[in-house]
Amino acid sequence: MTGADKRRAVFLDRDGVLLRAVVRHNRPYAPTTSEEVQIIDGVPAACSELSRLGFVLILVTNQPEVARGTLSRQFVDETNEFVKKTLGLDEVCVCDHDNADHCDCRKPKPGLITAAAERMSVDLPSSIVVGDRWRDIEAGKRAGCMTVFIDYRYDEKPPERPDHAASSLAAALPWIRARLGR
Repeated sequence: MTGADKRRAVFLDRDGVLLRAVVRHNRPYAPTTSEEVQIIDGVPAACSELSRLGFVLILVTNQPEVARGTLSRQFVDETNEFVKKTLGLDEVCVCDHDNADHCDCRKPKPGLITAAAERMSVDLPSSIVVGDRWRDIEAGKRAGCMTVFIDYRYDEKPPERPDHAASSLAAALPWIRARLGR
């Protein structure tokens, strides 16, 4: 497909963008029980609106707890399937490696994003990565996408120069809509 034939996508981090992250000591963690799996208010409507606007919705998530042995791949897969079905996502991409694995798919490396773009015929420069951590924003930049940082003011390194910052996916919608006219 040529660039004109390719589609736009919104690549969505899972924990902190779609699901409420479990925050301990002002740092985010993935949910580890079904009781902790909670879709953030406003996310279903935001995803519906993004789909209506013609975006392909792709979940891209690091889940290093699988490699660390503190979370089962089955729980991660079941959670992702629930999120995909509930929010009408088009694709789910998971990196279950830890830093020591040196894979190409663990954000901040762009492998999850670029592989999904190839499979789904996505034009990366007209696509957007939405995340709540510096790794998400860095992966988006490395992939050549625009970036939206959901800022919870976690006690960790902030991202460098996201294209936009917002308090939630729903709050980012006006900025994302404005990108359609570019």
